[in-house]
Amino acid sequence: MNWAEAVPNLLIGLREGLEAGLVVSILLAALRKTRAAGPADVRVTSSAPVWLGVLGAVTLAGSFAAVLTFSTSVLSSRAQEAVGGLLSVLAVGLVTGMIFWMRRTAARLSRQLRGEVQRAVAIGAGALTITAFLAVGREGLETTLFLWTAAKASGSTLAPLAGAGLGLAAAIVLCSLLYRQAVRLNIGVFFTRTAFALIVIAAGVLAYGLGDLQDAGLLSGQRWIAFDVTAHADPGSWWVSLISGATELAPKMTVLQVVAWVVYLAVVIPLFVRAGRPAAAPAPAASAPSPAGTAPSPAGTAPPPPAGGARPPASAGWERLVGRRPWTVAGVLVLAPVAAAAVAIAALPGASAADTTAVSVSATSCAPGWTAARTGTQTFTVANKSGQEGEVNLVNSAGGVVAEIETLGPATTATMTATLSAGSYSFRCSLSGHPATASAVVQAAGQHVQAGTTAVKPVTVADLTGPNHAYQAYAAQDLARLAAAVAVTGKDLKHGRLGRARADWLAAQLDWERAGASYDSFGPDGLAVDGLPDGLAGGVRDRHFTGLHRLEYGLWHGQHAAVLLPVVRQLARDVRVVRQHLTSGDLTGDPTSLPVRAHEILEDALRDHLSGIDDEGAGAAYPETLADVQVTRVVLGELAGLVNDRAPRLLPEARTQLAALRRALLATRSHGHWRPPAATPLARRQQVDAATGALLETLSSVPDLLEVPPAH
Repeated sequence: MNWAEAVPNLLIGLREGLEAGLVVSILLAALRKTRAAGPADVRVTSSAPVWLGVLGAVTLAGSFAAVLTFSTSVLSSRAQEAVGGLLSVLAVGLVTGMIFWMRRTAARLSRQLRGEVQRAVAIGAGALTITAFLAVGREGLETTLFLWTAAKASGSTLAPLAGAGLGLAAAIVLCSLLYRQAVRLNIGVFFTRTAFALIVIAAGVLAYGLGDLQDAGLLSGQRWIAFDVTAHADPGSWWVSLISGATELAPKMTVLQVVAWVVYLAVVIPLFVRAGRPAAAPAPAASAPSPAGTAPSPAGTAPPPPAGGARPPASAGWERLVGRRPWTVAGVLVLAPVAAAAVAIAALPGASAADTTAVSVSATSCAPGWTAARTGTQTFTVANKSGQEGEVNLVNSAGGVVAEIETLGPATTATMTATLSAGSYSFRCSLSGHPATASAVVQAAGQHVQAGTTAVKPVTVADLTGPNHAYQAYAAQDLARLAAAVAVTGKDLKHGRLGRARADWLAAQLDWERAGASYDSFGPDGLAVDGLPDGLAGGVRDRHFTGLHRLEYGLWHGQHAAVLLPVVRQLARDVRVVRQHLTSGDLTGDPTSLPVRAHEILEDALRDHLSGIDDEGAGAAYPETLADVQVTRVVLGELAGLVNDRAPRLLPEARTQLAALRRALLATRSHGHWRPPAATPLARRQQVDAATGALLETLSSVPDLLEVPPAH
C-alpha cells in the first residue's frame, strides 16, 4: 500500500469531518441551552432528533457515493474519463467556494445555527431533525464529491480510502473531545492553515480532471506534454509516489494541466490571504460564555444567540406536521436517499445487463482466473497486484484491441467495459520492469451481437519502420535544400544584399519546416538550427542564441552584414551536423514517433507560428504554417496504409481539412506577398484559426490509433 496517496484524503477527511462535526456540536449545544432557558412547554427534550438528522445526512452522502461509483462503472472508458473530469472540476469549484465561505462566515455560523435550532424546537422534534439534516447534509455531499474525485486522482487503491477513513475518525474523536471541553483547539487557526494544504490538493485534482477531459477528447492538447518523469524514473519509486501522493500531481502531465495547476494556485492563494484581512469586528460588550460542553465556533468568536425562549410566529401547517411526527420525518430522511440511489443505479443504461468479471494482474501472470466469457456487454474489474504500473489490453483472435486500461497503477483497481461478439479473446498485460504476459484464450459463447466498439489492430515497430525510413529520406532531401539556401544567404550578406538575404532566409526557414521539425525531432542539434532566445540570460543578444531565428532577428532589426556572417557560418555547421546524424540514423530513428509527428507538426505551428511566439521580426507565420501543412501531408501519406486499415474515414477527412487550411493560408496574401498576422484582416485570420483547429481535432486520433503496445 502506498501511504503517500493517503495523505490528501486524510487531510480532506479530517478537515471536512471536523467542519461537519462542529456543526453538529453547535446544534447540540444550542439545543441544550434552549431546553434550559426556554418555557416549560418546549416540546423537544432529547438530542435524538439531531442524531436522526445526522443519520439522514450520512445516508444521503453514502447514497451519493454509491451513485457516483456505479454510474461510472457501466460507462465506456472514454465516458468514464469525461464524467470523472467534469466531476473533478465541479468538486474543485465547490471546495474552493467552501474555503472562502468558511473564511468569511465562520464568526456568524454559530449564531445562525442556534437561531435555527430555537425556531425548530418551537415547532417540534421533526423540524429539529430536518434542521440537522440540512445543516450536515450540505457538508456531507460536498465532502463525498471531493473525496471521491481525490481518491480517483490518486488511483482506486486502498490507501486513499484508508486515509479518508482515518481522517473522518480523527475528526469524530476531536469533535467529541471539543464538545466535552476535554481539549482546546483554535478552530480559526486550524481551518486557515489546513486551507492552504487543501488548496494545493484541489489544484492537483483540477489538473487531474482536465487530464481526464483531454483523454475523453473534450479538450485538446493531450499530446502536448509538459513533463514526463516516467522516462527518467520509475513511477513506483518512493520519491515519485511521495510527491504525486501528497500533491495529486501525476508523473506525466500536459501543458494544459501544468498551466491550470499554476494559475489556480497563483489566483486562489493570494485571494484567500486577502480574504482574511478585513478589520476585525469589535467584541460584544457583554459576551456570555459558551454553554458547558459546547464546541467553539469555527472562528472562536461567535456571539451568543438572541435570548432563547421566545416563540416564533405561528408555524405553517406543514411545519406543525413534521414537528409532531419526528420518527416519520427521520424515516423519510434516512430511507429516501437509499431508495433514490437504488432506483438510479437500477435505471442506469446497461447496468442490469452488464456482467462484471473480476480479474487480477501480477508480476508473472495476466488474468489467471479468467476462464469463461459470453457475448454482449461486460465490465471487467482489473486489480493490479504486481507492485508496478502497466497497461492491460483485451484483444480478439486477430490481435485487435477491444478494450484497454492504458495506465494501471500498483495496488490499483480499474474497470474496462467491452461488447464482445462471438469469438476468442485474451488479456495482455505489460507491467513496468516485467516481461509481457497473456491470459489463456477464452471463447465468448452466445448469440452474436454487434460489437460496441471497433477492435483496433495493434501496431508493431516493424509496421512503422518502413514509413519512418521513407520519412527520413524525404527529410534528407529538404535538409539538403536547407543547406543550399543557407549558403546562398551567406553570399547575399557577403555582398551586402540584405533584401535578397531576407528572401533567401525565408526559403531556408521553409525548408526547415518541410523537414518536419516538430519539437525534439532532431534533439539539441535541432535547437541549434531553430532555437529561440527564451530562457537565455542575454535574450536575443545572448551568444548561445544561434540558428535561423537569430539570423531572422538580425535581418529584420537592422544589424550589419558583418555581424550576421558569423551567424550564417555557425548555422551552416549546425545544419551539416543534423544532416550527418540523420543519415547515420542517430536522429528521428524511433519509428514510434512518426504517428506523433503527424499531429505535432501542426500543433507546433499553432503554438509557435500562429501565436507569434517564434516571430523575431519577419512576420512569416502563414508561409511557415503552409510548409507545415505540406510536410504533414507527406507524413500522413507514409502512414496511409496503417491508418486506412484501422480508420478508413480518417484520411479522407484529414485531406479535405488540409486543403481547406491551405486555401485559408493562401488567402492571407496580398498581391502575391505574404502579410504578417497583425496586418491580415480579422476574417482571414479567423479562417486560418478555425481550419487549423478542425484539422488538429481530426489528427489528434492518429497517435492513439497507431500506438505501439508495450509488449512490442
